[in-house]
Amino acid sequence: MSSLARVAIAALGLALATTSPVSSAEQVGEAVLIKTAVTGANGPLFVKAPVHRDERIRTSNSGLGQFVFRDGTKLAVGWGSSVVIDKFVFDDTTSVKKLTIKAAKGTFRWISGNSTSSAYEIVTPAGTIGVRGTAFDFYIGANGTTAVVLLNGSARFCGSNGCRQLTRRCDCVIATRSGGVSDPRRVNPGVLRTLGSTKALPFLSGNQRLSGGFQTNSGSCGLSTASVREANQQPDKSSPRQAPSPNRPDPPGKPDKPSKPDKPDKPDKPSKPDKPGKPDKPGKPDKPSKPDKPSKPDKPDKPDKPGKPDKPDKPGKPDKPGKPDKPDKSDRPSKPDRARR
Repeated sequence: MSSLARVAIAALGLALATTSPVSSAEQVGEAVLIKTAVTGANGPLFVKAPVHRDERIRTSNSGLGQFVFRDGTKLAVGWGSSVVIDKFVFDDTTSVKKLTIKAAKGTFRWISGNSTSSAYEIVTPAGTIGVRGTAFDFYIGANGTTAVVLLNGSARFCGSNGCRQLTRRCDCVIATRSGGVSDPRRVNPGVLRTLGSTKALPFLSGNQRLSGGFQTNSGSCGLSTASVREANQQPDKSSPRQAPSPNRPDPPGKPDKPSKPDKPDKPDKPSKPDKPGKPDKPGKPDKPSKPDKPSKPDKPDKPDKPGKPDKPDKPGKPDKPGKPDKPDKSDRPSKPDRARR
């Protein structure tokens, strides 16, 4: 390979390296609290896990993630949420020139850091939130409807019908994709019914608890769980475009009139005797149980083998006949006299 070809290949590699999106891997913050399931671009997140530019963060239906960016900005991401860290341009080690996030759905809490207010921007489906050195909660429903509740400082929401300023604690605006932004008014449980979910602002109602530095001194803004439960039993007479009324103390109510004593209850009429119940139908007779199978007779014992007969005694040998007694000589006939012949 010629030297010219080597130079060309090296130049091409250098050009590709300089044009690759290395900035997308820049660490812009870290997770400080994770509950249940929170995922990033590379899978599940954990405490101290880095957060990068252009990274999408998602939470499960019970998930909660708390993040701190390099300039001290804090972002809490509640259950069922999705958000992308879109732009992050450093100014120095403690501030940024630009920090933009794109929130698609879910519930969030924002607390500004050390950067100038103009550096922050939050983009939602219904408009853009401009931050003025502040803290606020915001919620985005499945249809893009967005609600913002100011906790301290000030903020501005710009939609299709212009911008609305939030300057008082617990002020709220609601915006839709086509209807624009409502006038600010104090948040109340009826806002949750307008949003279609009692879980829309869980950090204020107490349905989700934030830790330490993510809490504010604004209280619940009247969205505690008990007040929400009570308001759900009453019709909502307010509308998103109703102008806010000044916070005046409620006039003292008229004292309650003493109630009349209750009339004594009439004695109960004697109850009629209960009709005799119908006799229970006789139950079906139980099926006769099957007779037990006769047990097999025991096998007869095998007869003992007959013993061998005793051998008969051998007959004794007959006594030998004694020798006949020799005749007495006197008994022998006498020889005839030779004379007689």
